[in-house]
Amino acid sequence: MSRTSRTTRRTGVSAAVTAASFLLLTGAAMLAAPAVYAGVPGGTSAADRNNDFNGDGYADMLIGAPEGRVDGKEGAGYVTVQYGAPNGIGTNTSVPKGRTAVFSQSTAGVPGTSEAWDDFGQAVASGDIDGDGYDDAIIGAPGEDEGSVADAGRVTVLYGSAQGLGTRNGSFTAPTPTAGARFGAALAAARFSSATANDDIAVLDDAGAQVFTYRQGKLTRTARLGTAQHPEGHRIQPAYLTTGDYDKDGFADLVVSGFSPEDDYAQGWSAVYAGGASMTHLRDLRGGISTASGDIDRDGYDDLVVGQVSSPDDEAEGLTGGLIGVYYGGEDGPVGEEDSAQWWTQNSPGVPGVGEHGDAWGADVSVADVNGDGYADVAVGAPGEDVGSEADAGAVWLLRGSAGGLTATGSQSFDQNTANVPGTVEADDAWGAQVRLIDTDGDGRAELVAAATGENAGDGVAWVLPAGPSGLLASGSWSYGAGSLGAPVVGSRYGAAVDE
Repeated sequence: MSRTSRTTRRTGVSAAVTAASFLLLTGAAMLAAPAVYAGVPGGTSAADRNNDFNGDGYADMLIGAPEGRVDGKEGAGYVTVQYGAPNGIGTNTSVPKGRTAVFSQSTAGVPGTSEAWDDFGQAVASGDIDGDGYDDAIIGAPGEDEGSVADAGRVTVLYGSAQGLGTRNGSFTAPTPTAGARFGAALAAARFSSATANDDIAVLDDAGAQVFTYRQGKLTRTARLGTAQHPEGHRIQPAYLTTGDYDKDGFADLVVSGFSPEDDYAQGWSAVYAGGASMTHLRDLRGGISTASGDIDRDGYDDLVVGQVSSPDDEAEGLTGGLIGVYYGGEDGPVGEEDSAQWWTQNSPGVPGVGEHGDAWGADVSVADVNGDGYADVAVGAPGEDVGSEADAGAVWLLRGSAGGLTATGSQSFDQNTANVPGTVEADDAWGAQVRLIDTDGDGRAELVAAATGENAGDGVAWVLPAGPSGLLASGSWSYGAGSLGAPVVGSRYGAAVDE
């Protein structure tokens, strides 16, 4: 579509939101985990994310499996880390070895105890929280009970070092743990405040977002934010977080997204908060079932990409199967009028495929430069896409950045039937439920990591598609499951959360 403005999931956040997140898009009962994103001190451009845990200059991959069985406890959850290197990420069976790790609440030094349905790894993020030059992993366990307070939620920080994660750990809860609040349901890390030189942590619970800052050896709450408002004044149920420096002032801005129960979860909304001396609410935007940020048009301002449900009115206009919208950054942050977003569907000219009801096109998005031209590109997951006769097999698209903004020129699409992509298309795989563009080999081009949380009857599997001068490559792509990393496999839904 043409650009219209250039202005300078079982349990989840709540039972209703988790059930609604994917039902909204597909009409099918699949889990869509909260999208979670990291940021960078003084800005969050797609080319400079904070996820180098061992300080070797290569981006590292953090993935959550919140339904993983640990010590016999179903749904206790775990996370995996794959350290980047000149040849990218690998597995325990790769050469060289020793480039992976698995963490749960049963890992020595990690606070807490693995318990059923803690959901450790439901949300993940990364950033340099203590300002020591090594990025840290932030992990949400929204199902954690605090004493007799059920599902109060807890957040764990695994601090980075030259040896990687795990040499020093800590955890924290909301100042007043509340039953059912699910503190840690979504996370983000970036430098929001002018008061510190390190990254802050934004934590979502059932009531909204809170910001925590590392001071004198501990994390202290420094802000409590509201949530987006439905145009008719209804409260939005928060579900997702992302960050970006949309106004180019050197401080990250925060986007809190979710749904309104008043319209049957049929509309996503995003509240934008500007960073700086304090967190200031700028405006609310349409869209937000998924969110990601990066500089698509290379003008120095981060741009906000939101996924959106196709409403009946949208479908009547041919906008079927899900949408993504781009709000371009500028001096006043991302533009606020609904008609100033650039909206895309599978039916947009030049985009491969045909939009169909239930595709869930835009259920997850990621933004980074794939071909090294300096323009951030956008990966779009459609886990509800039918491939042939296989329902909800899933697929992934790539749209390209340019000086004129997002473009379909050079766009690509992939599924498990694409030549050289490993595996076989099967119903309910949900390939593309989570997508991540990340440069783990340091060549200036972001490869794609795509998770299929329904693969192998809910075990979950991740795919890696390399990047080249013309975009993503099916040739040389490979896949792996949790077992390749030494983690529990059965029913883990590995890849339900992927760090952005």
